[in-house]
Amino acid sequence: MENLKNKVLGLINKQGSEGKIPIISFDQDASQFFGQDEDEPPLPSVSTYTDENRKCDTEILESINPDYFQNNGFDACAYELEKLPEVLDVYQLQQNIKTLRQQQIVVSKKVYQLILDKHRACEEEIKKIQVLQQDLNDALGVCRTSRGCLKNAKRLFTTTSLGILANYRKRTLTQDLLKSLLTIKTLLRTQERLEDLLSQEDFAGAIGLLIKCQQVSSAYQHFTCVAALEGKLKDTLVLVEEQLDVALAKMCCDFKHDVYSKLQAAYSQLGKTQMAINQLHMHFISTVHSAAFNVVHARVGQKQQYSTLCESLPDNELLPCLRELCRALWHIVLSYHKVVVWHRENSADQNPASEEADLEKSFHEEYVKQKLENGLSRLWTDIQSKVTPLIFGADLASFKFDDFLQVLAIIHRLVIVGEEFCGSESSELKNSVRTQSSNYFRRYHASRLEELKLFLENEIWTPCPVKSDFTLLQLQEFKSLRLSIQTAAGRVRGRQASSGNIMDNSFTSGTNYFTHFSESGSPFDSALDTSVLEEDILDNETEGSSNYYSDDSEDESTHTKTKKTHNHIRNHSSPLITNTTLTVLRLCGRYLQMSRLLQSVAPDAIHCLGQLFEYYLYAVFSFFTADPPTGSVENVTSVKLQAVIKRIQENFLQSDASGNGTQVNKPVISPVVDLQNAETLYGLNERVVAVESLVFLAEQYDALRPYLEQLIPAEDPTVHVLNQLYSQTVASAVDVRRPVYSCVAWRAVDTQHILSLMSKTNWEIKDVMSQHSPYVDVLVRELQIFAMKLDALNTHLNIPQAVHNVIWECISFIIASILVEGFSSSKRCSNGGRALMQLDLTQLVSKLEAMSSLKPVPHKEFVETYVKAYYLSEPTLETWVKDHTEYSPKQLIALVSCVCAGNKKNKQRLINCIEEMDR
Repeated sequence: MENLKNKVLGLINKQGSEGKIPIISFDQDASQFFGQDEDEPPLPSVSTYTDENRKCDTEILESINPDYFQNNGFDACAYELEKLPEVLDVYQLQQNIKTLRQQQIVVSKKVYQLILDKHRACEEEIKKIQVLQQDLNDALGVCRTSRGCLKNAKRLFTTTSLGILANYRKRTLTQDLLKSLLTIKTLLRTQERLEDLLSQEDFAGAIGLLIKCQQVSSAYQHFTCVAALEGKLKDTLVLVEEQLDVALAKMCCDFKHDVYSKLQAAYSQLGKTQMAINQLHMHFISTVHSAAFNVVHARVGQKQQYSTLCESLPDNELLPCLRELCRALWHIVLSYHKVVVWHRENSADQNPASEEADLEKSFHEEYVKQKLENGLSRLWTDIQSKVTPLIFGADLASFKFDDFLQVLAIIHRLVIVGEEFCGSESSELKNSVRTQSSNYFRRYHASRLEELKLFLENEIWTPCPVKSDFTLLQLQEFKSLRLSIQTAAGRVRGRQASSGNIMDNSFTSGTNYFTHFSESGSPFDSALDTSVLEEDILDNETEGSSNYYSDDSEDESTHTKTKKTHNHIRNHSSPLITNTTLTVLRLCGRYLQMSRLLQSVAPDAIHCLGQLFEYYLYAVFSFFTADPPTGSVENVTSVKLQAVIKRIQENFLQSDASGNGTQVNKPVISPVVDLQNAETLYGLNERVVAVESLVFLAEQYDALRPYLEQLIPAEDPTVHVLNQLYSQTVASAVDVRRPVYSCVAWRAVDTQHILSLMSKTNWEIKDVMSQHSPYVDVLVRELQIFAMKLDALNTHLNIPQAVHNVIWECISFIIASILVEGFSSSKRCSNGGRALMQLDLTQLVSKLEAMSSLKPVPHKEFVETYVKAYYLSEPTLETWVKDHTEYSPKQLIALVSCVCAGNKKNKQRLINCIEEMDR
């Protein structure tokens, strides 16, 4: 190989000295070398290699079989032999050989031509080889020098130095081994420390210790004992996670701030914050189901599905079971609320130290926040699903009113909890009691109407002694409504009632359940305060008045006189109401309690409140206007009151005993009430008490109006019913006074006797009389007797001034009617007689003003206008007759007969006109 290299180098150097490359040609020897036959023409040399030859060579190259160019151990001989046919043809073989030779020559020429083309590059590579050879010689020298130096260093390095290094290494290894042994010893004692931390509920510390131990054990896995300990640590970590889950489940019923903080720190160390919040939601849902089942199961004592247990619950167990269930669910909701508050207070926004928290921590906090917000409505839905079957499974129709009210109170407070908890309207809860409440309310109202009918038929219309400042707010039934009614009426300053939503007034404004019961108790410990407080509505002086005076302070006469004076003052300052009035007000309070607790029955409550008032109004009107002495009470009954009475008779009262639940039978006055005794002014005492109790009831209804208007939305159809109740029914209560008191006032004088005396009076006198007629004295005496009886009645009954005015107004009306009727009975009348009529009227008016204190006396113009009509001329009289239809046809005919006595034709024409008007 070395010789070949030298020859190549020599050849290159020689050619380089000559300065040209020899032209290589294929001579005879070359032909023999390639196996050319002697009879074949010689190959052309390179110098004679024309383009035509190149073109022919290119075709030969392209005709070569591609298999010859394979570089995977290709055997050309075997390949050609395999191609030979079974019967050889010499001529064909020679042709094949000739073709192969041509291909070989062309390939060889091509190769040699390529070598010549790369000659200069070959020279450059040879030069590089020479440089590389020189570099190798230099490197060989450096290696020989280095080996010599290393040999000297080995010879000069002492055994002592190596020993020192070996001892130092052994010491280091020993120290590392001792440290490892101490670590292993600490790891073995970890179990005891873990138990102490878990007993102290320091879960974060326990998990931190376990994680640290796992990290240490992973570094000492080459020790057999540590490898076994690592498996035990993993089992311990699993056990700790189970205890964490158990402690987390306890938070659902009894949230503890410090324990929950430790739990969250532990889950944070484990990197399972999201998993912890998911587990917490599962525990809350599971706790709701188990708590509800346990409460109902304890009452029923059977193992069944929850819905079946609710249906099997006895009705008498519903109220305590519902209260206990709501208490249990309240603690769950309160715990969830505290969880939300804890996460809100410990979020990155609230904790300045966490502002540098990484993105992952922020993502976890956002995930927990979203999960808790979504869990609010889900948890509340589950709670509703546990309370609803309990309500549907009970027969509330058989409940007493107070018990039913407590059920509504519990549901109402549960709805408020839902609003404060997640803003839910609790439609499922409301729907569960809406239908049953409406049915219960209708049945209860029907029975109360029958009860009210019984009260009215047994009422003796004596005043119930109450305090002078008594209002319906002092009744027990209005205790829970007092603040709402006062707020709606604008009597509580600084507070505005929210439209359509009368909230529970159990606690002061601004305090919610989660604040009030955050530490202890629940809103359902007392679902409805049913303790009957002693109502301070009775006048203290009605009972035991002698207790206010000592036996030796005054003599008996003075003592009795003082008592009478006090009683007189008290009676004149206390409102006149009856026990039946109190019954109606108490029913109003009960109805409003139901509407406050379940707003869906508010329209029914308002409708029933109107029926209570209408029934009381109709009873008073029908009882005390059924005995008018003369004429009809319609003459003094207002149009509004007549319309109300007619509507009540048609729509509310039933004519027979068969009712449909929305009507009630007409009441009948108690036979004890005597309205025919003249000594008692025909039951004036009872009439005053009845009418004024109705007026007082109307005043109390007026006080309720702002509150009732807030119970229903403005677009509700019940608004029309409410407006009709106040604009027609309640407003007409004061109009009952005139028809009722007129039945007494019209008996104050003997009408027939006075008319008889007036018929004997001579109205054809020529001279003007200075003395009034005798019948005036008789009439005045009867009025004086009536006034004395009225004053005697006023000494022990609080008769308001308005009642006095109405009574005397009715008396003036009957006197005016008597006078006109008496004047019209005269066949003839002179100017002196007309003057006597005016004198009699003046005398009566002056006496009536003195007795009644009415100025001016009403209905005076009624008489004056009639008397003055005698002075009218015949043409003017016709117009006057047509304009004054308030007089009866008989009175008008008598007037025409007197005025037109000398003109029969006009007289008859006017009489015909009056009769036509009457028809």
